Amino acid sequence: MERLHTFTDDALGDLDAVGVAEAIAAGELSAQEAVEAAIDRIERVDGALNAVALRMYDQARDQARDVARDLARHQRTGAFAGVPTLIKDNVDLVGLPTQHGTDAYVATNARRTGDFAQMFLTTGVIPVAKSRLSEYGFSGTAEHPRLGAVRSPWDTARVAGASSAGSAALVAAGAVPFAHGNDGGGSIRIPASVNGLVGLKPSRDRVAQDAYFRLMPIRLVADGVLTRTVRDTAAFLREAELIKPASGLRPIGDIGGPSRRRLRIAVCTSADGRSASPEVSDLTLKTARQLEELGHRVEEVEPPVPTGIGVDFVTYWSLLANLVIRSGGLHGSTWDATKLDNLTIGLAHYSTRSVRRLPGAVRRLQQARALAEEFHQTYDAVLTPTVAAETPEVGHLDPTQDFEEILDRLMAWVAFTPWQNITGLPAVSLPLQTTARGLPQGMMFGAGIGREGLLLGLSYELEEAFGFARIQDS
Repeated sequence: MERLHTFTDDALGDLDAVGVAEAIAAGELSAQEAVEAAIDRIERVDGALNAVALRMYDQARDQARDVARDLARHQRTGAFAGVPTLIKDNVDLVGLPTQHGTDAYVATNARRTGDFAQMFLTTGVIPVAKSRLSEYGFSGTAEHPRLGAVRSPWDTARVAGASSAGSAALVAAGAVPFAHGNDGGGSIRIPASVNGLVGLKPSRDRVAQDAYFRLMPIRLVADGVLTRTVRDTAAFLREAELIKPASGLRPIGDIGGPSRRRLRIAVCTSADGRSASPEVSDLTLKTARQLEELGHRVEEVEPPVPTGIGVDFVTYWSLLANLVIRSGGLHGSTWDATKLDNLTIGLAHYSTRSVRRLPGAVRRLQQARALAEEFHQTYDAVLTPTVAAETPEVGHLDPTQDFEEILDRLMAWVAFTPWQNITGLPAVSLPLQTTARGLPQGMMFGAGIGREGLLLGLSYELEEAFGFARIQDS
C-alpha cells in the first residue's frame, strides 16, 4: 500500500481553508505564498494521483497579486481571499476549455464563467487548476481509457472515487485546503468517503449552479466543496448563502459548532435490495453506538428507499447519456462518439431499450420527495454507510469493460447515495471510520429538505467527540 501526502512545514502547513484565509487576512501569510505552496504540492503528487485536468498556474499567480494589492489597500475581499483551490472540469471558467472528462470532442474556450464558478470566485478563492472527473460524471470512479485512473492518496492502487475524484484526491493529499465538487448520484460524498474527507451535498437549489444542470427534467446535481474539516464546509455554505440566498429553503446561517439538540436518528445498512458488506455494516452500527453514547436516540429501521428505485434512477440517468450522444454534434467537427467509454455508450443504449419505462420512472422519482419528507417527520436524520464496501482497486470499475458488469458493480457499490439526488434532500459523508486495511470509510447522514444546519451541527459534534482520521498522522 503506497500512501502519500504533501503536508509539510511550508506556507500552507496543515491549515484548512478557514485557517489559510485567516492567516492571509492577518498578514501572516501572503496569497502569493499560499498559491506557490499549492502549485508545488500539486506537482509533487499529481504524477501518482493523476488528478489534474488543466493547470492554471499563471492565472492563479496573477490573481494572487491582485488579492495582495486589494488587502494592502484595505479593499473589500471575500471570506476566502487568497485561498488556493480547484474547480472541477465540468463547470465553465471564461477563456478556458471545459472537457467533462471525455475524449469525444476538443473543447473550445468558454465564453463566460458559469453561475457556480462565479459565486465561488466571489468568495475570494484562487483556482490553481481544473480537476479530473469520470466521463461526463457518469461513473463512481474516474478511470479514463487513455489518461488512466485518478488514484487515492491513501492507497494509490485504489481509486479516488468519482466523479469529483480529482478534487478529492488533491484535498486529501494536502495540495489545496478545499476544492469544488458536484454531486448527481453521490459524486461529492463518494470521493469524500474514499479519501477521508467531509463531503456535503446541499439541498436542491441551495447553491448556484450552471445552466445545463438547472435545465435537467429532474435536477439531480448539486454543487459544493470537499473539505478536511466541518468548519470549512460550514463556512462555504455560509458564504454561498450570503452571495446568493436560496428562496424557499430554511436559511443555514453561520453554524460554528456542535448542536446541543439530541436527535432521533434512523440507521440502515441496506438500500434497494442491496446490503453493505459485513465490515461496512459493522462500522455503520459502530457509528450508531457512538451516537447513542452522545445521547442521541438511534433506531435501526428498514430503508426508506422504495424497492426498484435504483432501476428508475438508472433509467433516468441513462437518458442523460443518450442526450449527450444525440447532442454531440453541437461540438462541431471534433465530435467523435467512438471515443466515448463503454459506460457512456452502454447507458445510452440502455436508455433506448428502456424508453417505455421512462414516463413511469420519472413519475416515481418525482414522487420520492414526498416519501422522504414523510420519513423525516419521524426521524431527524438517517445514518447509512456512504458506499457499500471498501474502496475498490483500480480496474474494478474500468469503463472499458462489459457494460452490464460495470453497471452491476457500480450500483452495488453506490447503492446508498442516489436517494438524496432523487429527492433533493441534503446529505453529508463524514470520515468517521477506518477499515481493517486502514482505509477511510465514510458514514453518511441525511436530513429533511433545507436542514443543512442540522447536519452541520451533528457533524461538528462527531468531529469533536471522535475525530477524523488524518492521512498525515497515519
